[in-house]
Amino acid sequence: MSIIKSTPANNSKSWLLRISGFSYIEVLLAILLIAIALGPAIEALQTGINGSRIHTISMMQHYYLTSHMETVLAEPYTALSAAAGLPTVPSSYSDAPATPNRRLVYIAYYDIDNLDGDNDSFTGTEPDMLWIKVQLEGTHTSYTSLCSEYD
Repeated sequence: MSIIKSTPANNSKSWLLRISGFSYIEVLLAILLIAIALGPAIEALQTGINGSRIHTISMMQHYYLTSHMETVLAEPYTALSAAAGLPTVPSSYSDAPATPNRRLVYIAYYDIDNLDGDNDSFTGTEPDMLWIKVQLEGTHTSYTSLCSEYD
């Protein structure tokens, strides 16, 4: 703010108060407030950017595993049956051991009717039903399916 003394030219005999712009302190205070508010605003944007990156990785894993599951399910039942083993041991349909983003394929006979009464899906197995799981090594991302001899 600036104060201008009246003169006879402007027909006023008193001091006039006229606002002619911002003072240095006002400008510094405005910059300080903006700087304080920028931190949380940038942090909020960073969360959104990270969410987008995580979603992209998740979708890439989804399609990578889904394509391999479809490839395995397209195999004849006799070939899958020959590769069946324990539900915790990867089958021959898995990727090679040193492959980046290795896909592990587990194939086991499945107990669909639970006639033995033990509530274990892998005992008392049916010869015409296979349990197939495709998992990305080192992650919890996996897809599971059942395959019947009659499909």
